[in-house]
Amino acid sequence: MSIEIKAPTFPESVADGTVATWYKQPGEACARDEHIVDIETDKVVLEVVAPADGVLKNILKAEGDIVLSNEVLAVFESGAAAAPAEKQEAAPAAAAPASAAAPVAATSAKESVQIKAPTFPESVADGTVATWYKQPGEACSRDEHIVDIETDKVVLEVVAPADGVIGEILKAEGETILSDEIIASFLVGASSAAAPVATAAPAATVAAESDEDGVAGPAARKALAEAGLTTAQVKGTGKGGRITKEDVDAAVKAKPAAAPAPAAKAAAPAAMAPLGADGRIEKRVPMTRLRATIAKRLVEAQQTAALLTTYNEVNMGPIMELRKKYKDLFIKTHNGTKLGFMSFFVKAATEALKRFPAVNASIDGNDMVYHGYQDIGVAVSTSRGLMVPVLRNTEAMGLADIESNIMDFALRGRDGKLGMDDMQGGTFTITNGGTFGSLLSTPIINPPQTAILGMHKIQERPMAVDGQVVIQPMMYLALSYDHRMIDGKEAVQFLVTIKELLEDPARLLLEI
Repeated sequence: MSIEIKAPTFPESVADGTVATWYKQPGEACARDEHIVDIETDKVVLEVVAPADGVLKNILKAEGDIVLSNEVLAVFESGAAAAPAEKQEAAPAAAAPASAAAPVAATSAKESVQIKAPTFPESVADGTVATWYKQPGEACSRDEHIVDIETDKVVLEVVAPADGVIGEILKAEGETILSDEIIASFLVGASSAAAPVATAAPAATVAAESDEDGVAGPAARKALAEAGLTTAQVKGTGKGGRITKEDVDAAVKAKPAAAPAPAAKAAAPAAMAPLGADGRIEKRVPMTRLRATIAKRLVEAQQTAALLTTYNEVNMGPIMELRKKYKDLFIKTHNGTKLGFMSFFVKAATEALKRFPAVNASIDGNDMVYHGYQDIGVAVSTSRGLMVPVLRNTEAMGLADIESNIMDFALRGRDGKLGMDDMQGGTFTITNGGTFGSLLSTPIINPPQTAILGMHKIQERPMAVDGQVVIQPMMYLALSYDHRMIDGKEAVQFLVTIKELLEDPARLLLEI
């Protein structure tokens, strides 16, 4: 039965697309859901798959042709079988790369498996392929990190399912993917030593081609132009030796190592940098999904909540003296865990939250939700943006437990290993801008929470004590809160309670 293969339905903001790459030619057999053609729009590259097992009968839109939404691209014959003899006689050159690659799969790989995106939680609609750490043909060990998937909350790692080789990357960096979507194929048990056999013939084909359009599709040509490369400088790994966008990316990454820059070329990057409208250097980088989500949530918090901030200051002398006196014994007693200031603030905040339940509550529509537990988020700065992992049930935690958990969060945040479970929930948040030298700031609440405590730099200042001027280590505290939920009186008393508990740490132990 003949079936029409159509272009995907484009969003309203996308007028048309371009046929980028055909991965199957007329007469070739296709398996159901096998990737057969890429359609490139001004925003993303869309994949079109085979509707059933069968044969691609006739291509109506060649590579480079402009297509509209749902326009017919080709005719597909379901249930038909390919005629290999005729195809091999008609196009021996095209068959050469496939036959060269065939021994790799036949002799090296035990089986081919699909690498899928992780299963996203209900609150996460989709993700973005952030970074591929392995390329097609590269060997991987079992559980080796091969690709990062970035969601609007965390970066998820995908590992190799077994020892083997990356077969084909189906989702390039920057592409949007859904939960459990196939992102690559993997050859279990294959060896990377077979990879050069598969790429030797395509390389020769590329060298023999003189027409750039014949060896690179629109997406690859655009990437070549942006990278300042020619087709002769890039080895194609696509069908028939065609250059793909991934080939260009790999060539760009390999370029610095292959050609170290001499001292005389030190000024070259400035000359080659993109220029703005007035001729001065500018660099335009797309916002990551995580950064975009952080920005969106911060703006929403300011637009939907009645934000107000109250300030106070705390004398850190008593805490500093206590820490200095017991820090060595603390480390020895608690297996290397260091005593920091954050644990005191978490304990003080926990006690204050018990006394002022409204600060520990959240707003859900027209309902006010009062929590009978204290889950405190601690803001952690990472290279990917601000993360807020949550300490669960802080009312039952000691200072050592808090410090060890915070250190674990910091290390995993630095390595990009914080999970979604680490950051979901939370009834209150503490952020410490003082680690970066901030003297005073106005923190923004983390919805649906109704308050956030801001710590700042400890600075010695002259203070009046019993009629005398005394130099004391002081810290400004800032409490931002949602005035819809918390009255000014409660907010001020909450912050004063934290101040009193910190200036007299014995009250933390006595809970008074």
